[in-house]
Amino acid sequence: MSHAASASASAETLNGISDPVKKDHRELEEYYNNILSANTEDEKTRWANQFVWELARHSVGEELIMYPCMRKVLRNGDAMVEKDLAEHQEVKEQLFKFQNLNSADRSFEPLLRTIWTDLSKHIKEEEENDLVQLEQALSSEESIDLAKSFQRTKKFVPTRSHPSAPNQPPFETVVGLLTAPMDKLKDLFARFPKDN
Repeated sequence: MSHAASASASAETLNGISDPVKKDHRELEEYYNNILSANTEDEKTRWANQFVWELARHSVGEELIMYPCMRKVLRNGDAMVEKDLAEHQEVKEQLFKFQNLNSADRSFEPLLRTIWTDLSKHIKEEEENDLVQLEQALSSEESIDLAKSFQRTKKFVPTRSHPSAPNQPPFETVVGLLTAPMDKLKDLFARFPKDN
């Protein structure tokens, strides 16, 4: 799915918060594989931009929407969120380095593989533990509302990694609103995969 197609995918029917979160996870895996299988530097660059764009939006969306809900409704929510935030921070720092690399750089692919190793572990834990517990604690309607908020929020958040920014509301929201326009301006000049 391309940059433009992904941005408009929020019109899909959602069954709960797990749907958009898992959908993002599958897209990130697809973009990662597309980077590794790209035949040209230009193609690698385009998929790398798509990967950074989606991962940045996804992470901030979770931090603004899903994690506060986990804190509120799960008995061990604070501990779960603190662990997730620490994992996010590590990935954000790696992503910040990666987003500034040229695809021809020798450290480009090793850093991408490191990011994916850490990210795939986080994704697995999130899907098998966090989302399961969150869905059990919410009514169907609450989960659908949370999913809609997650999708809406991703339209307004930064599209690049900012590891020094706060990672919890309300400070993350304020910083996000300030950095998102700068990121979107950079996106205008970045190359993304072509629409199918």
